[in-house]
Amino acid sequence: MAGVERRSSPAWLPASLLSSRQLRTLADLGAERTVDSGEILFSAGDASYDFFVVLDGAADIVEQLGAAEQRLVASYGPGEFLGEIGMLTGERAHFAGVMRGPGRVLQVPLDRIQELIAQDPGLSDYIMRTFLERRANLLRRGAGLILIGSRYDERCRALLQSFSLSRMGVTWMDLEDQPDAEALLRELQVPVTDLPIVLIPGRPLLRNPQPADLAAEFGEPPTAVDDGQDACELLDLLVVGGGPGGLAAAVYGASEGLRTALIDAAAFGGQAGTSSRIENYLGFPAGLSGAELAARGAVQAAKFGVRLHRNARATRFVSRGGLHTVVCDDGRTFRAHDVIVATGAEYRRLDVPGIGAWEGNGVFYSATVAEARHAIGRPVAVIGGANSAGQAAMFLSRTSGPVYLLVRGDDLEHAMSRYLVDAIHSNPKIDVRVRTEAVGITGNSSVTGLNVVDRAAGELSSLELDAVFVFIGATPCTDWLGGRLATDSKGFLLTGHDLDAVRTYGRGPLAFETSVPGVFCVGDARSGSVKRVAAAVGEGSAAVRLVFERRRIGGTETLCP
Repeated sequence: MAGVERRSSPAWLPASLLSSRQLRTLADLGAERTVDSGEILFSAGDASYDFFVVLDGAADIVEQLGAAEQRLVASYGPGEFLGEIGMLTGERAHFAGVMRGPGRVLQVPLDRIQELIAQDPGLSDYIMRTFLERRANLLRRGAGLILIGSRYDERCRALLQSFSLSRMGVTWMDLEDQPDAEALLRELQVPVTDLPIVLIPGRPLLRNPQPADLAAEFGEPPTAVDDGQDACELLDLLVVGGGPGGLAAAVYGASEGLRTALIDAAAFGGQAGTSSRIENYLGFPAGLSGAELAARGAVQAAKFGVRLHRNARATRFVSRGGLHTVVCDDGRTFRAHDVIVATGAEYRRLDVPGIGAWEGNGVFYSATVAEARHAIGRPVAVIGGANSAGQAAMFLSRTSGPVYLLVRGDDLEHAMSRYLVDAIHSNPKIDVRVRTEAVGITGNSSVTGLNVVDRAAGELSSLELDAVFVFIGATPCTDWLGGRLATDSKGFLLTGHDLDAVRTYGRGPLAFETSVPGVFCVGDARSGSVKRVAAAVGEGSAAVRLVFERRRIGGTETLCP
């Protein structure tokens, strides 16, 4: 392994020492074998790879193996295992696993590990938490992918946002102020007209990638494109949106024997997936991160045979003859007898002149380790007065400071849970500013400040800071339905008894059923929904029961013209 950068204590990926009992459990699933010095256990770009435990010797995780820039990510010795959460969620390997010297390893096939995750709660929990911690560390480091593009390019900013929502580690090289970016483009012989580009370890570079390109690189299963010949598979249940409600619906649907697919425009988890810590979810007294909830839900869905599709943004909906068709922006088409809409809502963009140029580069609409690393040790602002804003402020206060929490209303109590209000008021790093709105943003190569106004006093002031995190209100993600389902005045879908005022003929709708029979809605996209994770999970599971109820009573008549 000559040329690999060495550290006395590599901390990119945490250690993972297994107990003797855990080793025996894994030994029953795999096979021991002798390995040579320098032997590659898996390579960057591999579509899948096995689970390795080091028995003798040491194994290195290396970024850009064989290149002049190769560097050590982590080293593991006897009793430790390799891998991270992408192994279980179908992503390609972004690093290589290489033996530092001769030794022995236990190699467990991936499908056996997936079975173990589903059947052994203790060992499953240990492996999952280790994998998730490793992914968080990679996000902090920006390790994995390289994005080259201009901060002024809307396509580049969209990719940054997509990678953030997908919780993918990425190093962004801004063409505007990083000479290395131009040098790398010359080396790769890529003209500026091809930007943005994404470099994926072990794979060809992507020029101005579209959703289908990213989906293929991240291990998405193939799905027929609509060619007018009804080529795509007919599903029992299609769930659109992979937040807590959608994940719950997919798990319950597949576990009840329905041929189920789950599609999402980014990564699974929805808004909850971007939450640093959910502390009021039943059964988790210490709380859990949104990323952990999403990863566990996706693995559970895969266990029951759900067809999982990320980077699949729904753009068109058609219902005809009791069958429903959803078409995505990349042409992927899904047809199903029943559909559960769980596309949720998205935070409104901050209405401040020029702020669009900073989105993904100092202005963020989520607060995870991927975004927090942009302002470690420096002041930030969180805008919003509900739970998401409060959770973000608490999370960011661990690594940034001060944290200005800007609230348009008169207090926090109106929309925030009591436990968060108390935690925020007792946190010396959080400066709460009520009746305060942002009216301007400043920056040069990065964000440098925010202009705010105190509405009560009418005073304008400036805050020096390095990043802004926005959590203000939400608009429903229902435009893709093309107005074919009844909504309230704000665009949220009407369901159940809320349809009584617009229903003109046909049977009465079931709870969570929309104005089109066989199409249900759960979570934040539904009018009158309770904006809590547990409520969305309950609605998702209940909607599956109603799918069976609809089939029992029969009928595909239109509830609303």
